[in-house]
Amino acid sequence: MNTASEQLIAQFKALADPVRLRLLALCAHGECSVSELTTVLGQSQPRISQHLKTLGDAGLVERFRDGHFVYYRVPQRGDRAATRRRLLGLLPADEPDFARDAEKLRAIRGTVSADADEVGSDDRALYRALVELTVARPLGDLIDIGCGHGSLLKLLASRAQRAVGVDINADARRFARAELLLAGLPNCTLRQGDMHALPFSDGEFDTVILDDVLTEANRPVDAILEAKRLLRQGGHLLLLVSTSSAETNELSKALAKWCHAGDLRLSSPRAIPVKNPRWLLAVATRATTDAAAA
Repeated sequence: MNTASEQLIAQFKALADPVRLRLLALCAHGECSVSELTTVLGQSQPRISQHLKTLGDAGLVERFRDGHFVYYRVPQRGDRAATRRRLLGLLPADEPDFARDAEKLRAIRGTVSADADEVGSDDRALYRALVELTVARPLGDLIDIGCGHGSLLKLLASRAQRAVGVDINADARRFARAELLLAGLPNCTLRQGDMHALPFSDGEFDTVILDDVLTEANRPVDAILEAKRLLRQGGHLLLLVSTSSAETNELSKALAKWCHAGDLRLSSPRAIPVKNPRWLLAVATRATTDAAAA
């Protein structure tokens, strides 16, 4: 048999167990820690870990570490993505075990996100501006650098093929992970990362957001260059910075200076709200293509 047939046999064997079916269904909701899966299924950690290894060997789940925790999720990309989607489509939506497991997982995550910040009128103005700015084009693969509690991911991820949130704060990532699962956004993943050296390939994303991190950066131009490195040709870099009425002009000039140093073309920053602004929002694109630069 060819490789594709052998892989399919391995996947069928991996799923020939009710516990592994339940694990796959849970991981399809989003990334889950081993401790969460152990709690939901009521089995020992060694047993759950062995089942997860079997699913991983078959290419049905992927494993990654975030701080002290290990998470599993159904991969969104790769050469077996189409097969995984077809297999997930075979999982019965009316299976009581799946429904109970999902409810238990939501209850666990709900205790994490119970103290969610309320959305004020200024936040709503920002969200409207972001939707207006992005609605005319596909977001493709999106990364939010400095995602915090994941509010922008919740807003935009449903229109993205894949959405990655990066934050240096472990508590923020944990909170965001809970919020995104409760919001039903399985295409999201959270990662630890430094804005100056991110663990992603060149040209991996269509939309990159620098989410209110530049004014805190010791090397803002380096952060912009790193964000630019992640951009695919034709991609867009969204720049969001917090401000005040007194700072708006100076920050606009600083953004223009930083983007010029990074060989990026910057749109005119938009103050949000217009009166008593709290943010500046702008879009940057490559000033030159790789082909032109060559």
